[in-house]
Amino acid sequence: MVILDNIGKKFKREWILKDFSSTFNTNQSVAVTGPNGSGKSTFLKLISGFLTPTKGSISYSLNNVPINNQNIYKHVAYAAPYIDVFEEYTLKELFEFYTKFKSLNNLSFKEFIAIIELTNTKDKALKNFSSGMRQRVKLGLSILSKTDILLLDEPTSNLDKHAIKWYQELITNHLKDRIVFVASNAVDEESFFCKESINILNYK
Repeated sequence: MVILDNIGKKFKREWILKDFSSTFNTNQSVAVTGPNGSGKSTFLKLISGFLTPTKGSISYSLNNVPINNQNIYKHVAYAAPYIDVFEEYTLKELFEFYTKFKSLNNLSFKEFIAIIELTNTKDKALKNFSSGMRQRVKLGLSILSKTDILLLDEPTSNLDKHAIKWYQELITNHLKDRIVFVASNAVDEESFFCKESINILNYK
């Protein structure tokens, strides 16, 4: 459960978000909508614990047991265009590093690269990946992570039509037992599975 109690976030003198209260539960999928620059990414960063609200509070619980806010990162997987990968790593090295911190549902590296359809790039440095390939890696790591909260910011960014279909199939199969938030400019492609939506412009 994620509980937001009258939260607001201000940068300098501008309120990006204010007076937002809601409770989100397991198996809930929420589209976060609004034009570019409206605060969608800020909202996801607040949920993730990366940012702290200027006012109000965010609390978390799992099976009715409170989670310390400092430990929420253990329960969150996050993919976004502005979250980069270690460019000097190969895909295999990144997988080995990532799985030290997050479980990928007991997937082997061979199984992982097959799912993200990058089997022939396992020994290639990530700095030599195209933007679409990097996005596949980030989406694969986050969606396949065994986490209670999944945050996706513009997930189809840099993806071609084939890769968008791949994303849609992957996310559809990994919604169970999670709370999912998708910040989206392309609702039909990115957050088609969400039953609820939040328009950030309503909280200015």
